[in-house]
Amino acid sequence: MTMVAKVNLAEAFARIPEAWSPHVAGDINNFQVKLVKLDGKFDWHHHYSEDELFLVIAGRMKMGLRTGDVIVEPGEFIIVPCGVEHCPEALGGECHVVLLEPGSTLNTGNVETEKTRRTLERLD
Repeated sequence: MTMVAKVNLAEAFARIPEAWSPHVAGDINNFQVKLVKLDGKFDWHHHYSEDELFLVIAGRMKMGLRTGDVIVEPGEFIIVPCGVEHCPEALGGECHVVLLEPGSTLNTGNVETEKTRRTLERLD
């Protein structure tokens, strides 16, 4: 039997100990709902075959794009299509973001850095 459960985002984000370490909060078909805390600037990267949705829950995020930066406020989201180079950055302190992307998506895409997380912890 499939389990139905709700997620309290404030409680879930409180369980994430560090920035740039996505945690899986749920699964939708081949997609995952991931929660991540942003603090400072990430690495420029792109994904060969995965689109990503970034929904800002708390704080502010700048999505660096080669075509121009986009500021994303709480309650707003941005979709970065596959192949588009991007660089998320928290503005003015920590930022909490919900990601919706295929489960196979590597957080640093086409680059390998100290922020690369090949295995994600689950919050459920």
